[in-house]
Amino acid sequence: MVDKSAVGLEGPAFEMTVERGKVREFARATMSERPEYLDDPAPPITPTFLTTSTFWQPPDAAGVFRKVGMDLKRLLHGEQEYEFFGPPPRAGDVLTAHSRVESIFEKDGKRGGTMTFVVTITDFTDPGGKLVARARSTAIETGRAPDAS
Repeated sequence: MVDKSAVGLEGPAFEMTVERGKVREFARATMSERPEYLDDPAPPITPTFLTTSTFWQPPDAAGVFRKVGMDLKRLLHGEQEYEFFGPPPRAGDVLTAHSRVESIFEKDGKRGGTMTFVVTITDFTDPGGKLVARARSTAIETGRAPDAS
């Protein structure tokens, strides 16, 4: 059962260094052939590269999601969006990421009962504390586990 009092809960801030090789790997994995991602010595990140921030999270960051109490057997990834407040970060940039639970709400589903939506925000700031980007992610817990058939 999702704990609606988790709204506002914050995870630990963590540092993420944008690495050239990782930008290139991500561009290739997403089948981009654009030279600015593959050939530039300090390439900008692709628009969805910030998804990889989970690889830099400290182990205790998962504790925030556990406190929300979503049933992983009924979990769906509903939406992911990115907002940039200037040019995208580039290889060599060091970002600080900080996540929080923005909202929790419910909607009636057609086949799976009531769905619970958990929206999390991750802000990415530069070393001076300036907001560079924001990721908004929506996880959905279905009202019941999927049928075994």
